[in-house]
Amino acid sequence: MAPTKESSRAGIHLGVDFQYDEVNFDPSPPPPRDDPDPPLGILSSFTGAWTGTGFNNIFRPNSVAPTTTTFTNPVLPAPPSPPNVSVLELNLTQEDLVFSKPLGKVPNRGLEQQNDIVINGVTYLQTVNDVTNTATGRGDGPKTGIHTETGFWLNVPQTTNNPVEKNTLVRLGSIPHGTTINAQGAPPDVTEGPPQISPRLINPFVIGNPGDIQVKPSQTATLNNTARLPQDLSLFIEQGTITQAILDNPIQILLDINSQLNITETNTFTVSTQFAPTPGGGTANIAFLVGASGQGPNADAVQMESTFWVETIKSEITVQDYTPGKALLLQPAYKPIQGKTTPPLPTFSVTPPGPVTGPKTIPVTYTQIQYSQTVNLNFNGLTWPHLSLATLVPSQPIEVDYPSS
Repeated sequence: MAPTKESSRAGIHLGVDFQYDEVNFDPSPPPPRDDPDPPLGILSSFTGAWTGTGFNNIFRPNSVAPTTTTFTNPVLPAPPSPPNVSVLELNLTQEDLVFSKPLGKVPNRGLEQQNDIVINGVTYLQTVNDVTNTATGRGDGPKTGIHTETGFWLNVPQTTNNPVEKNTLVRLGSIPHGTTINAQGAPPDVTEGPPQISPRLINPFVIGNPGDIQVKPSQTATLNNTARLPQDLSLFIEQGTITQAILDNPIQILLDINSQLNITETNTFTVSTQFAPTPGGGTANIAFLVGASGQGPNADAVQMESTFWVETIKSEITVQDYTPGKALLLQPAYKPIQGKTTPPLPTFSVTPPGPVTGPKTIPVTYTQIQYSQTVNLNFNGLTWPHLSLATLVPSQPIEVDYPSS
């Protein structure tokens, strides 16, 4: 089920009178057309507003005074002296993701033997807030914006000449740190049940040599005197929000959430800025990130890969008592497991036709979007994986009918 109405949240929304199509240069008006828009494929699930929770880690460079990142517990040698040239920042996050209405018919012109193609897609706006609370060890702190991204998702049709390519999904994104991405990938694989998600590691490695891993002390959760924010993770370990298992494989957060839900179907797809052997794609960075040729980068984003899981979840809502009036807003049931991250839940809107005096259970179905993304940042001779992930559900109430019997 999708959100019931257009969200009022911030987003990129094309004007109601804007419509992609071929320009008509004939002075007489063209006859009415009823051509369907190109298919969106899995992108038809990307509609309206979504919200949820997640996790972010980033090894970010440290610098000399006056912008040196300092720490409550002394770190030796004092940053930014090697090997403490980076700060491992860990964030419990709250996220909003808003999609526009479909673009419609976006023509791309082919040359000679390659015919034109027509693309459809959606715009998106992603905002991520840090909600890490060092006083509780939970993600219930005040919001601080740490990421915003705007761009397009495109469904590009198959071509048979130049290039010879199957249908691809494309994500075009820009962030205000000064990086743009063009990531491509294949349409989704559809499987029954929950997704099978392989580990994603955050270990730095020597540039160009992924096998030469350089694990940092900040990756040990129980140490409280390393170049890490937060330094002391004891409360987070106690709450199960940031543990050694999560630092070893942040995907554990998604697995913990899914273990509490009845996921009946999963659509899985990956887009990458290096989608070999398909041509195109890549990243581009401003001069500050790339750095001077003799000194090396400050934080050059050289590659991005993200996997999305669009999941169908079956559950139920229960109406306990109802006096006719306003609609009831109810959240679906799930199977809570102590010590595991609580799933974000949508809200269902139901209006019984008359009084309800006893519990009435109503089956419901909804869509959940999960993703894991890794951006490789190059600086100081190493590649530093910057991983973020989230679980998102519709922001707006989902309307359901009250059963007649």
